[in-house]
Amino acid sequence: MSSAHIRSELLALLVVATLAPAMSSQSSSPATATQTRNGAPIAASDAALAPEQLFQKGQDALNQGRLDEAELDFRKVLAANPRVGAAYANLGVVYMRRKQWTKALEALRPAERLMPQVAGIRLNIGLVYYRRNEFLKAIPLFESVVRDQPDALQPRHLLGLCYFFAERWADAANTLEPLWTQESEHLSYLYVLSIAAHRAGNKALDERATLQLVKTGEGSPEFHLFMGKAHLNLEQYDLALADFEAAAQANPALTFVHFNLGLTYLKKQDYEHARDEFLKDASVEPDLALNYDKLGDVYSLLQQDHDAEKSYRDALLRDPRLMNSYLGLAKLYQREKKYSQALSAIDSAGRLDPGRTDIHYLRGQILLHLGRKTEGAKELETSVRIDNEHRAERQKQVESGTVPSPELLQDDQ
Repeated sequence: MSSAHIRSELLALLVVATLAPAMSSQSSSPATATQTRNGAPIAASDAALAPEQLFQKGQDALNQGRLDEAELDFRKVLAANPRVGAAYANLGVVYMRRKQWTKALEALRPAERLMPQVAGIRLNIGLVYYRRNEFLKAIPLFESVVRDQPDALQPRHLLGLCYFFAERWADAANTLEPLWTQESEHLSYLYVLSIAAHRAGNKALDERATLQLVKTGEGSPEFHLFMGKAHLNLEQYDLALADFEAAAQANPALTFVHFNLGLTYLKKQDYEHARDEFLKDASVEPDLALNYDKLGDVYSLLQQDHDAEKSYRDALLRDPRLMNSYLGLAKLYQREKKYSQALSAIDSAGRLDPGRTDIHYLRGQILLHLGRKTEGAKELETSVRIDNEHRAERQKQVESGTVPSPELLQDDQ
């Protein structure tokens, strides 16, 4: 199954008819805010276009993948009238296509304010957060779209996946189950539904999804991949290893199979094999930050600190929100007695998750080594307090947490 089915772009390419009412009071005088393109003068015929024509020109360029041209045309429309929500929305699409997520949000937020009734804009904002792995921020946006369009497949599926990654198992199962008729031939859907149902204690739905998973995909490389993931989540490492190896043998080019083999070997404390598998996956998925994050963990466990530091840095270059990499760096620097660098790294981790007890505990230790005893003692006290307040909840998370699943987030474009 193509992962694009689950993570289709869902980009709201707004038509000219949406723009026309907003532009109706504008004159047909040329937009002159930008008179050059890539350092060269704009053709006279281009500069003379009315805003409505510029929008259509940008729309055509966007549809044909000419993103630089589309960006320039939509910016010229906004220079003529900064209240054209459709131009902001399509500008956001340009940045989404480039995976420039921060710029996409900067364009989509004004579009949302100007056109709050357009569900596609909220959908795109949610999708930006989804692509950034900020699932808690994506959830309310997808929820609003599902309320507006309860029968739409894609928003509901994305919402279910966000619940899944947020470990809201019952919500994930309840949100995804209504899609059974449309999705029950797709292995990734069945995998997510079975795991969510299992974690939620919904035995009947778990069995139904698992049986359908076997019926639909048995013997295929993708089937072995998802069955391996299921075993891995249940800590059945030998069974997981057998399925992942079967998937790799059937299709050596199957994406993420080496990443999952690496995870399995890591869980089995076979660090050399784990390293080799993550390196294999990095060679075919060079932009996957989790490969380098996990390589950092492996090298750290092997006490190869130089390689561990480099791997964590490589991970953060690709995804600066990987808290585990900051935490790994802090531990490395603490071990090497580089306490100032350790403090900087642990502070970065703390900004991403201020409620983590291990972050407060490690920060307290680092501060004590720096001679900042009062601050260090306060951090250690905070660690104990949070630990006591959330002991039961945290234990539940430890028992039920899923392993990383980048294959569910893959974008086939």
